[in-house]
Amino acid sequence: MSAPVLMVLASLLFAGMGVCVKLASQQYNTGEIVFWRGLIGMLFVLGVVRLRGGSLRTAVPLMHLTRAAVGVTALMLWFWSMSRLPLATAVTLNYMSSVWMAMFLVGGAILMGAARVDPRLVATVMVGFGGVALVLQPSLGPGQAPGALAGLLSGMISALAYLQVTALGRAGEPEYRIVFYFSMGGCVAGAVLAQFLPTPPRPHDLSGAALLLAIGLLATTAQMAMTRAYAIGRTLSNASLQYLGIVFSFLFGMLLFDDPVTLEAVAGMALIIGAGVVATRLRQQVAANTPDTTTDG
Repeated sequence: MSAPVLMVLASLLFAGMGVCVKLASQQYNTGEIVFWRGLIGMLFVLGVVRLRGGSLRTAVPLMHLTRAAVGVTALMLWFWSMSRLPLATAVTLNYMSSVWMAMFLVGGAILMGAARVDPRLVATVMVGFGGVALVLQPSLGPGQAPGALAGLLSGMISALAYLQVTALGRAGEPEYRIVFYFSMGGCVAGAVLAQFLPTPPRPHDLSGAALLLAIGLLATTAQMAMTRAYAIGRTLSNASLQYLGIVFSFLFGMLLFDDPVTLEAVAGMALIIGAGVVATRLRQQVAANTPDTTTDG
Protein backbone atom coordinates (compact mmCIF):
# COMPACT_ATOMS: atom_id res chain seq x y z
CA MET A 1 0.00 0.00 0.00
CA SER A 2 1.09 3.58 -0.61
CA ALA A 3 2.06 5.92 2.25
CA PRO A 4 -1.15 8.04 2.05
CA VAL A 5 -3.34 4.92 2.19
CA LEU A 6 -1.35 3.59 5.14
CA MET A 7 -1.71 6.90 7.00
CA VAL A 8 -5.47 7.07 6.46
CA LEU A 9 -5.75 3.45 7.61
CA ALA A 10 -3.60 4.13 10.69
CA SER A 11 -5.65 7.21 11.61
CA LEU A 12 -8.90 5.23 11.31
CA LEU A 13 -7.51 2.36 13.39
CA PHE A 14 -6.25 4.71 16.12
CA ALA A 15 -9.68 6.35 16.25
CA GLY A 16 -11.29 2.91 16.53
CA MET A 17 -8.87 2.11 19.34
CA GLY A 18 -10.04 5.27 21.12
CA VAL A 19 -13.65 4.07 20.92
CA CYS A 20 -12.65 0.73 22.44
CA VAL A 21 -10.61 2.42 25.20
CA LYS A 22 -13.56 4.63 26.12
CA LEU A 23 -15.88 1.60 26.27
CA ALA A 24 -13.38 -0.58 28.14
CA SER A 25 -12.77 2.16 30.74
CA GLN A 26 -16.30 1.51 32.02
CA GLN A 27 -15.15 -1.95 33.13
CA TYR A 28 -11.35 -1.80 33.52
CA ASN A 29 -8.96 0.67 35.11
CA THR A 30 -6.29 2.44 33.06
CA GLY A 31 -3.51 0.13 34.23
CA GLU A 32 -5.36 -2.97 33.03
CA ILE A 33 -6.05 -1.44 29.63
CA VAL A 34 -2.40 -0.41 29.20
CA PHE A 35 -1.24 -3.86 30.33
CA TRP A 36 -3.35 -5.74 27.79
CA ARG A 37 -2.53 -3.25 25.04
CA GLY A 38 1.18 -3.86 25.74
CA LEU A 39 0.92 -7.65 26.02
CA ILE A 40 -1.05 -8.03 22.78
CA GLY A 41 1.36 -5.63 21.07
CA MET A 42 4.36 -7.71 22.19
CA LEU A 43 2.82 -10.94 20.89
CA PHE A 44 1.88 -9.25 17.60
CA VAL A 45 5.42 -7.95 17.03
CA LEU A 46 6.96 -11.30 18.02
CA GLY A 47 4.93 -12.92 15.26
CA VAL A 48 6.13 -10.29 12.77
CA VAL A 49 9.76 -10.80 13.84
CA ARG A 50 9.51 -14.57 13.38
CA LEU A 51 7.99 -14.14 9.92
CA ARG A 52 10.66 -11.64 8.84
CA GLY A 53 13.56 -13.41 10.51
CA GLY A 54 14.51 -10.31 12.50
CA SER A 55 16.12 -9.98 15.92
CA LEU A 56 15.11 -8.24 19.14
CA ARG A 57 18.72 -8.01 20.35
CA THR A 58 19.65 -4.36 20.86
CA ALA A 59 22.89 -2.48 21.49
CA VAL A 60 21.09 0.49 23.06
CA PRO A 61 18.90 -0.91 25.88
CA LEU A 62 18.98 2.33 27.89
CA MET A 63 17.59 4.29 24.95
CA HIS A 64 14.71 1.82 24.68
CA LEU A 65 14.13 2.00 28.44
CA THR A 66 13.91 5.80 28.33
CA ARG A 67 11.66 5.79 25.28
CA ALA A 68 9.38 3.19 26.88
CA ALA A 69 9.13 5.12 30.16
CA VAL A 70 8.24 8.38 28.42
CA GLY A 71 5.94 6.80 25.83
CA VAL A 72 4.04 4.67 28.34
CA THR A 73 3.52 7.68 30.62
CA ALA A 74 2.00 9.58 27.69
CA LEU A 75 -0.14 6.55 26.79
CA MET A 76 -1.50 6.18 30.32
CA LEU A 77 -2.42 9.85 30.52
CA TRP A 78 -4.10 9.67 27.11
CA PHE A 79 -6.14 6.56 27.97
CA TRP A 80 -7.21 8.07 31.28
CA SER A 81 -8.24 11.34 29.60
CA MET A 82 -10.36 9.39 27.10
CA SER A 83 -12.30 7.91 30.00
CA ARG A 84 -13.05 11.42 31.32
CA LEU A 85 -13.52 13.59 28.20
CA PRO A 86 -15.46 13.55 24.96
CA LEU A 87 -13.53 11.30 22.59
CA ALA A 88 -12.63 14.01 20.05
CA THR A 89 -11.45 16.37 22.81
CA ALA A 90 -9.07 13.80 24.31
CA VAL A 91 -7.69 12.85 20.89
CA THR A 92 -7.25 16.50 19.88
CA LEU A 93 -5.26 17.30 23.03
CA ASN A 94 -2.97 14.32 22.43
CA TYR A 95 -2.41 15.43 18.82
CA MET A 96 -1.00 18.70 20.18
CA SER A 97 2.41 16.97 20.19
CA SER A 98 3.51 18.76 16.98
CA VAL A 99 2.71 22.13 18.54
CA TRP A 100 4.57 21.17 21.72
CA MET A 101 7.62 20.28 19.61
CA ALA A 102 7.45 23.70 17.98
CA MET A 103 7.38 25.23 21.47
CA PHE A 104 10.43 23.16 22.43
CA LEU A 105 12.25 24.58 19.39
CA VAL A 106 11.33 28.13 20.45
CA GLY A 107 12.40 27.50 24.04
CA GLY A 108 15.64 25.86 22.92
CA ALA A 109 16.46 28.83 20.66
CA ILE A 110 15.89 31.25 23.55
CA LEU A 111 18.02 29.20 25.97
CA MET A 112 20.82 28.97 23.40
CA GLY A 113 20.82 32.75 23.13
CA ALA A 114 19.64 32.95 19.53
CA ALA A 115 19.63 36.51 18.29
CA ARG A 116 16.32 35.98 16.57
CA VAL A 117 13.59 33.44 17.26
CA ASP A 118 11.61 32.36 14.20
CA PRO A 119 8.34 34.32 14.52
CA ARG A 120 6.53 31.66 12.51
CA LEU A 121 7.21 29.10 15.22
CA VAL A 122 5.97 31.50 17.89
CA ALA A 123 2.81 32.17 15.88
CA THR A 124 2.27 28.43 15.38
CA VAL A 125 2.45 27.78 19.13
CA MET A 126 0.03 30.63 19.86
CA VAL A 127 -2.46 29.41 17.24
CA GLY A 128 -2.23 25.87 18.59
CA PHE A 129 -2.97 26.94 22.14
CA GLY A 130 -5.74 29.21 20.89
CA GLY A 131 -7.27 26.10 19.37
CA VAL A 132 -6.97 24.32 22.72
CA ALA A 133 -8.85 27.13 24.42
CA LEU A 134 -11.67 26.86 21.89
CA VAL A 135 -11.84 23.08 22.16
CA LEU A 136 -11.89 22.97 25.97
CA GLN A 137 -14.05 25.98 26.79
CA PRO A 138 -17.28 24.74 25.22
CA SER A 139 -16.86 20.99 25.71
CA LEU A 140 -15.71 20.56 29.32
CA GLY A 141 -18.32 19.51 31.82
CA PRO A 142 -18.22 19.45 35.63
CA GLY A 143 -15.25 17.49 36.96
CA GLN A 144 -13.54 17.17 33.56
CA ALA A 145 -10.65 19.57 34.27
CA PRO A 146 -8.32 16.74 35.49
CA GLY A 147 -9.00 14.85 32.26
CA ALA A 148 -8.20 17.96 30.22
CA LEU A 149 -4.91 18.41 32.09
CA ALA A 150 -4.04 14.75 31.51
CA GLY A 151 -4.80 15.15 27.79
CA LEU A 152 -2.56 18.21 27.51
CA LEU A 153 0.26 16.45 29.36
CA SER A 154 -0.10 13.38 27.15
CA GLY A 155 0.48 15.54 24.07
CA MET A 156 3.50 17.25 25.60
CA ILE A 157 5.11 13.98 26.74
CA SER A 158 4.30 12.36 23.37
CA ALA A 159 6.40 15.08 21.74
CA LEU A 160 9.37 13.95 23.84
CA ALA A 161 8.66 10.33 22.92
CA TYR A 162 8.68 11.15 19.19
CA LEU A 163 12.08 12.80 19.58
CA GLN A 164 13.36 9.64 21.27
CA VAL A 165 11.97 7.46 18.48
CA THR A 166 13.87 9.63 16.01
CA ALA A 167 17.06 9.14 18.02
CA LEU A 168 16.54 5.36 18.06
CA GLY A 169 16.04 5.36 14.30
CA ARG A 170 19.30 7.26 13.85
CA ALA A 171 20.98 4.65 16.08
CA GLY A 172 19.97 2.00 13.54
CA GLU A 173 17.10 0.41 15.48
CA PRO A 174 14.38 -1.07 13.22
CA GLU A 175 10.76 -0.04 13.72
CA TYR A 176 9.56 -3.42 15.00
CA ARG A 177 12.19 -3.42 17.76
CA ILE A 178 11.14 0.05 18.93
CA VAL A 179 7.47 -1.00 18.97
CA PHE A 180 8.29 -4.25 20.83
CA TYR A 181 10.17 -2.63 23.71
CA PHE A 182 7.56 0.11 23.97
CA SER A 183 4.87 -2.58 24.24
CA MET A 184 6.94 -4.41 26.85
CA GLY A 185 7.20 -1.22 28.88
CA GLY A 186 3.43 -0.77 28.68
CA CYS A 187 2.87 -4.36 29.78
CA VAL A 188 5.08 -4.00 32.88
CA ALA A 189 3.92 -0.50 33.84
CA GLY A 190 0.26 -1.36 33.30
CA ALA A 191 0.49 -4.47 35.49
CA VAL A 192 2.05 -2.44 38.32
CA LEU A 193 -0.33 0.50 37.99
CA ALA A 194 -3.40 -1.74 37.94
CA GLN A 195 -2.63 -2.90 41.48
CA PHE A 196 -2.52 0.61 42.95
CA LEU A 197 -5.45 2.38 41.31
CA PRO A 198 -8.62 2.88 43.38
CA THR A 199 -10.61 0.64 41.01
CA PRO A 200 -9.32 -2.92 41.54
CA PRO A 201 -8.89 -5.33 38.62
CA ARG A 202 -12.16 -7.03 37.65
CA PRO A 203 -12.85 -10.48 36.20
CA HIS A 204 -13.25 -10.68 32.44
CA ASP A 205 -16.42 -11.30 30.51
CA LEU A 206 -16.76 -11.89 26.78
CA SER A 207 -17.43 -8.26 25.85
CA GLY A 208 -14.62 -6.93 28.05
CA ALA A 209 -12.09 -9.42 26.71
CA ALA A 210 -13.13 -8.58 23.15
CA LEU A 211 -12.57 -4.86 23.81
CA LEU A 212 -9.10 -5.46 25.27
CA LEU A 213 -8.16 -7.67 22.33
CA ALA A 214 -9.44 -5.02 19.90
CA ILE A 215 -7.42 -2.28 21.65
CA GLY A 216 -4.20 -4.25 21.35
CA LEU A 217 -4.72 -5.31 17.73
CA LEU A 218 -5.97 -1.92 16.52
CA ALA A 219 -3.19 0.02 18.28
CA THR A 220 -0.37 -2.25 17.12
CA THR A 221 -1.63 -2.54 13.54
CA ALA A 222 -2.05 1.24 13.39
CA GLN A 223 1.43 1.77 14.83
CA MET A 224 3.00 -0.57 12.27
CA ALA A 225 1.08 1.04 9.39
CA MET A 226 2.09 4.53 10.49
CA THR A 227 5.72 3.52 10.94
CA ARG A 228 5.75 2.03 7.44
CA ALA A 229 4.13 5.16 6.00
CA TYR A 230 6.81 7.40 7.51
CA ALA A 231 9.49 5.04 6.17
CA ILE A 232 8.31 5.23 2.54
CA GLY A 233 6.38 8.52 2.34
CA ARG A 234 6.89 12.24 2.82
CA THR A 235 6.94 13.47 6.40
CA LEU A 236 4.73 16.52 5.84
CA SER A 237 2.10 14.59 3.87
CA ASN A 238 2.03 11.86 6.50
CA ALA A 239 1.76 14.36 9.35
CA SER A 240 -1.11 16.12 7.60
CA LEU A 241 -3.04 12.88 7.00
CA GLN A 242 -2.41 11.79 10.59
CA TYR A 243 -4.77 14.53 11.74
CA LEU A 244 -7.64 12.64 10.13
CA GLY A 245 -7.64 10.79 13.45
CA ILE A 246 -9.27 13.85 15.01
CA VAL A 247 -11.97 13.86 12.33
CA PHE A 248 -12.66 10.14 12.71
CA SER A 249 -12.77 10.48 16.51
CA PHE A 250 -15.13 13.43 16.23
CA LEU A 251 -17.51 11.38 14.08
CA PHE A 252 -17.28 8.33 16.35
CA GLY A 253 -17.88 10.44 19.45
CA MET A 254 -20.88 12.13 17.90
CA LEU A 255 -22.45 8.92 16.58
CA LEU A 256 -21.64 6.51 19.43
CA PHE A 257 -21.40 8.63 22.58
CA ASP A 258 -23.63 11.63 21.78
CA ASP A 259 -20.67 13.95 22.35
CA PRO A 260 -21.63 17.62 21.99
CA VAL A 261 -21.03 19.35 18.65
CA THR A 262 -20.28 23.08 18.92
CA LEU A 263 -18.96 25.59 16.44
CA GLU A 264 -16.23 26.63 18.88
CA ALA A 265 -14.98 23.04 19.29
CA VAL A 266 -14.87 22.47 15.54
CA ALA A 267 -13.02 25.78 15.03
CA GLY A 268 -10.54 24.86 17.76
CA MET A 269 -9.84 21.47 16.17
CA ALA A 270 -9.26 23.16 12.82
CA LEU A 271 -6.77 25.58 14.42
CA ILE A 272 -4.88 22.73 16.12
CA ILE A 273 -4.75 20.70 12.90
CA GLY A 274 -3.50 23.73 10.96
CA ALA A 275 -0.93 24.59 13.61
CA GLY A 276 0.30 20.99 13.69
CA VAL A 277 0.77 20.83 9.91
CA VAL A 278 2.62 24.17 9.86
CA ALA A 279 4.76 23.12 12.83
CA THR A 280 5.79 19.96 10.99
CA ARG A 281 6.76 21.96 7.91
CA LEU A 282 8.80 24.44 9.98
CA ARG A 283 10.61 21.64 11.84
CA GLN A 284 11.56 20.15 8.48
CA GLN A 285 12.97 23.50 7.39
CA VAL A 286 14.96 23.85 10.61
CA ALA A 287 16.38 20.34 10.16
CA ALA A 288 17.26 21.05 6.52
CA ASN A 289 19.06 24.27 7.45
CA THR A 290 21.02 22.70 10.31
CA PRO A 291 24.54 21.81 9.13
CA ASP A 292 25.63 18.22 9.56
CA THR A 293 28.61 18.27 11.91
CA THR A 294 29.33 14.55 11.69
CA THR A 295 32.36 13.22 9.83
CA ASP A 296 33.12 9.90 8.19
CA GLY A 297 36.40 9.31 9.86
